[in-house]
Amino acid sequence: MNSITNRYRSLPDSEIRAALAPFGVTVSEIQAELIRRYVSLLVLWNQSVSLTSLADPPEILMRHFGESMFAAKFLENRHGRLADVGSGAGFPGLALKIACPELQVRLIESNGKKAAFLNEVKRTLELSRVEVMRFRFEDIRVPPPLADSIVVRALGNMRRLLLWSHQALTENGRILLWLGFDDAARVSRSKSWIWRPPIPLPESRRRVLLIGSPLRG
Repeated sequence: MNSITNRYRSLPDSEIRAALAPFGVTVSEIQAELIRRYVSLLVLWNQSVSLTSLADPPEILMRHFGESMFAAKFLENRHGRLADVGSGAGFPGLALKIACPELQVRLIESNGKKAAFLNEVKRTLELSRVEVMRFRFEDIRVPPPLADSIVVRALGNMRRLLLWSHQALTENGRILLWLGFDDAARVSRSKSWIWRPPIPLPESRRRVLLIGSPLRG
């Protein structure tokens, strides 16, 4: 590792916990170590693969880990199956896996380099019950239902995503979307879904967590 990644590898537990506190997230020593190793890998790979525009440690911890782990309390089943669509650098899926170790996580990412990074994080952090699926979500031929929870943090074409998710979710499953206020208002008008009121994300003025369940019958 070079001097840049060494800086992140030595992040103290106190800094990690302080960054996550506004999101109502507390972590054990083991979880803090997993986050530290993850951040170090993220910064190292980001020098050759575009994974994040953030460079400041508190920002990485808050925006990637805090915002992702904030959703753990809203999962229908913290021991169930979770699909992260358009996983990118692993947020929110892998951050939620660290927060909820019993989750079975599928990371759906069509970009080859990003999928390789996700596999490297999985290997380095020794995460079990994690599968990296190098596909576009529309091309996945897994018989439904695929997941108890579908999480999406940055993805276009919401119409296709919602159509696919309606079939991919279990009967009582939920989709969790990280969106801006305007996008959340627009998505909330989507038919065939029951939407909760948007939940403001801590430390953000413009972004919310939108949670919906498929309307059955």
